[in-house]
Amino acid sequence: MAFLTAISSNENIVLHKHLNNGFSLPPRTSFSHRLNIICMKTQPTHVAKSSISQSLQAQELVSPKPSNLVFPEFNFYEYMKMKAKMVNKALDEAVPLQTPIKIHEAMRYSLLAGGKRVRPVLCLASCEIVGGEESMAIPMACSVEMINTMTIIHDDLPCMDNDDLRRGKPTNHKVFGEETAILAGDALLSLSFEHVAAKTPRNVSPERVVQAISELGSAVGSQGLVAGQMLDIASEGKQVSLEELEYIHVHKTSKLLEASVVCGAILGGGHVIDVERLRKYARCIGVLFQVVDDILDVTKSSEELGKTAGKDLESDKATYPKLLGLDKAKEFAGELYRFRYLLESYFDASKAAPLCHLANYIAHRQN
Repeated sequence: MAFLTAISSNENIVLHKHLNNGFSLPPRTSFSHRLNIICMKTQPTHVAKSSISQSLQAQELVSPKPSNLVFPEFNFYEYMKMKAKMVNKALDEAVPLQTPIKIHEAMRYSLLAGGKRVRPVLCLASCEIVGGEESMAIPMACSVEMINTMTIIHDDLPCMDNDDLRRGKPTNHKVFGEETAILAGDALLSLSFEHVAAKTPRNVSPERVVQAISELGSAVGSQGLVAGQMLDIASEGKQVSLEELEYIHVHKTSKLLEASVVCGAILGGGHVIDVERLRKYARCIGVLFQVVDDILDVTKSSEELGKTAGKDLESDKATYPKLLGLDKAKEFAGELYRFRYLLESYFDASKAAPLCHLANYIAHRQN
């Protein structure tokens, strides 16, 4: 299986050609039932479950089939560059350097440290795939990146993962001190909700703004990201089952990626059926992000990753390579990658191309 294949940034990729050079799609294995469990755990916050069950065939969400759809030519790297530039500008404006200077310096230090802006771009792309305009989701895109940055700042603290390096730079607490780092994360979390509530344009209905905020809050709180982080901490040095590992990954990493996609679709005016299709895609792509992260941690150097390599092994954390072995972890990543077919099957090809390429990027990223 080709895994994490390096792709030239100069390529103007045609999706159907590139997919043949990425993950191979393995025959159905014992992982299939794990995928079913992961997908069916979704609990939409903005619509009654009964209305979804009446509208959707469960099979289409659990076992997506390959399609023969050929996507139009699409320059993914230019798209990512353009969207990241837009998001960076919006983030810079959202957190100006003001009094108290130190706390805003700390917030900006981590928020503007770079990165591919995967979560904000997922938010924008999902807004557009359902027919919305980019401007409808820019505040939410900033908000999910603020929350992601908060998690990074807090995860790196000595009381958590105790890391010294992030995105190739000293971690926040190493530069500003632990007290300021904690407050900077708190301030970003608070600002994220204020920002989406105050800055979402008026052509988005208040009802949809509230739905999106509810979705985002659920993803971050004690039933979402925090829950995953708690079990992750509790699992250090202990034998953890595959089910417990899935719970960690679904909540700690996948939930925020899922919220990025779902919130973008809600704000873009997406029908509930399309929103839930996108939720299933995002859930599996979110788990894929963490599985790849686990694999990179044991196969790449600190210089290649831009953060300390081997931390999971050193702290004896539960990971897919640890529980399944490296080859089986890669195989499971390939199964998760299959869920891009949800986009190919149900959405306009030109609008689906960014999200399909984002799935490919997540699968093949090098850091």
